[in-house]
Amino acid sequence: MKRWDADVAVIGLGAWGAMALWQLAARGVDVIGFEQHRPGNAFGSSFGGSRMFRITCLEHPGLVPLARRSLELWRRLEDESGDRLFLPGGGLLIGPEHGTIVGGTLRAAREHGIDVHALTGAQLRERFPRQAAVPEHHRAVWEPSAGILRPEASIRAATGLATAAGARVFTDSRVRAVEPVGDGVEVRTAERVHRVRRVVVTVGSWLPTLIEGLPLQTLRMPLTWFRPVVDDSGFDLEHFPVFMRETDEGPVLWGNGREGGHQVKLGLEGYGPGARPIGPDDDADRSVRSEDWSDVARLLPGLLPGLAEVPDRVAVSFFSRTPDGQFAVGALDDASRVIVGGGCNAHGFKHASGIGELLAELATGAAPRLSLDFLAPGRFGARTAPAAAPLAALDAR
Repeated sequence: MKRWDADVAVIGLGAWGAMALWQLAARGVDVIGFEQHRPGNAFGSSFGGSRMFRITCLEHPGLVPLARRSLELWRRLEDESGDRLFLPGGGLLIGPEHGTIVGGTLRAAREHGIDVHALTGAQLRERFPRQAAVPEHHRAVWEPSAGILRPEASIRAATGLATAAGARVFTDSRVRAVEPVGDGVEVRTAERVHRVRRVVVTVGSWLPTLIEGLPLQTLRMPLTWFRPVVDDSGFDLEHFPVFMRETDEGPVLWGNGREGGHQVKLGLEGYGPGARPIGPDDDADRSVRSEDWSDVARLLPGLLPGLAEVPDRVAVSFFSRTPDGQFAVGALDDASRVIVGGGCNAHGFKHASGIGELLAELATGAAPRLSLDFLAPGRFGARTAPAAAPLAALDAR
């Protein structure tokens, strides 16, 4: 009888978990994955057809190297899967010259040598006519390396490559408990108990149901798609690229143009009134109401004239956030064989491939390629585990 059912279990195959599964399987690790739905589902935070990618990370200077590494891995995932997952085409960061968006983008570009181009309001309006309602005192930054990622297809591609490399995946299988036992971990589902040497927990908004002590909060975030009033190409992605736009009043509108059968996707960086704390299993709060889109709709006549007043589609996603807005990625001291990845703070998808690599490194005891100590869960007061020994150095099955 085998002592272990696998070397590593990955619980939750959303963006981060699917990438960790792929990275572990590619390293030849005996890995199993658990997903309570199916990979690429619409019940968590990684769905909706598109996610913004940019290297000029405003949230923390340490995220720029992670974004650069993530782009390398996104391209590798495309090459190995044969799927088109990253649509380059550049991105716009718009707002007051010294505001959070434009000022932060320019600082990140200077500090990290990122290729960007500053545009005056007049230049922006000439090059991107649908952004015509930009005040004279606002500026824009064009980042050629930006673009959009396909969330559902990326998750399915990573999971597919992992299974092709030997990973075993249990779908429609919710993990009820993660219990460190001796020198391993028991993963409990309704069907059975799996014994593994280490576990990676990446269940997004459901992380507090399995791991105690992390100050994570689950929020619902509405996503909206608006149809142009006139059916021309002005709002197509080619002419209306992914953007973030800060207003003088405070709200930051983000979105991207029509592509892949989707209408113009828009949302508020401050999440709007529809984004409120809930429990991750509160399925009733997935129902859509007018407050989920009304704040976005009110901004459109003044910011983006030419879009309908009522959205073509509204969906509700869940995500988790931390008190400081940074991710929580690392091993836990009270269960040194338990590694968590959570707190995406609604800006974690662009980094998913790089986070997946980091989780795989932590799970195998390899030296991390990047120094990402600022993401350690220990910053919230919990002690983090010492560096794990390489898997090959542990006792055999």
